[in-house]
Amino acid sequence: MPDHPKPPFPDQHQPMPGQTARLDPVPDHGETSYRGSGRLHDMKAVITGADSGIGRAVALAFAREGADVLISYLSEDDDAAETERLVTDAGRRAVLMRGDLQEASHCRAIIDRAAEEFGRIDILVNNAAHQASFADLGDISDEEWEVTFRVNIHAMFYLAKAAVPHMREGSSIINTTSVNADSPSPNLLAYATTKGAIQNFTGGLAQMLADRRIRVNCVAPGPIWTPLIPSTMPPEKVKNFGKQVPMQRPGQPAELATAYVMLADPASSYTSGATIAVTGGKPIL
Repeated sequence: MPDHPKPPFPDQHQPMPGQTARLDPVPDHGETSYRGSGRLHDMKAVITGADSGIGRAVALAFAREGADVLISYLSEDDDAAETERLVTDAGRRAVLMRGDLQEASHCRAIIDRAAEEFGRIDILVNNAAHQASFADLGDISDEEWEVTFRVNIHAMFYLAKAAVPHMREGSSIINTTSVNADSPSPNLLAYATTKGAIQNFTGGLAQMLADRRIRVNCVAPGPIWTPLIPSTMPPEKVKNFGKQVPMQRPGQPAELATAYVMLADPASSYTSGATIAVTGGKPIL
């Protein structure tokens, strides 16, 4: 088992949404460790927020399992290019799609592009998220609340609605929720509220799509070391990030990839409406 970094971490801050190269320590996306075995052979995937963090690790794992990947991202061109390189180095096709998920039209454009490039969509991973920390309710502006909902939950609806007509039996939708869905952090009020909504959306959509044999599940990460952390959290929380869970460290993006692969694998044909917790030993209720 690798020796994963533990807090305390060096002082660091980044402007939102953050860059992978400026993280200290540099996160592990599975670059040298993930080995594929053909579980997603010739499948076609769309992953939002795939430029860095969890999204990059999932893109890398999917590619090494045999899938082509559309990499959706906001504006982090350098990070997205690195994810593209990892996918193509695995011998699979990578399609970059830059733009803001707040716009319903852009969400539909992502799906249209994937359908045009790949001919179908087998896997949709709704992973992109917006978060910001606030100590007081009065500090959360109306715009901040609305942005969080537009990125985290409205986009999920637009993307799923557009993708389903391009999916066949055995396809799957995987949503990234959070441990905050069950144990909300008060400093992440807007974010935690959307993560609860994502979990509920997942359960309802799984039932709605069951007769089409399209599965819908979600992954609930605990503290994961990504660019989002030093760009959205106070310095003291960044320094001690992950210390609060039983493993006393944050998870690395690579440590979540296997959960997404399992949920995407057609062999998981009876798994739908589930939440897979990847939390470093902290139970979710």
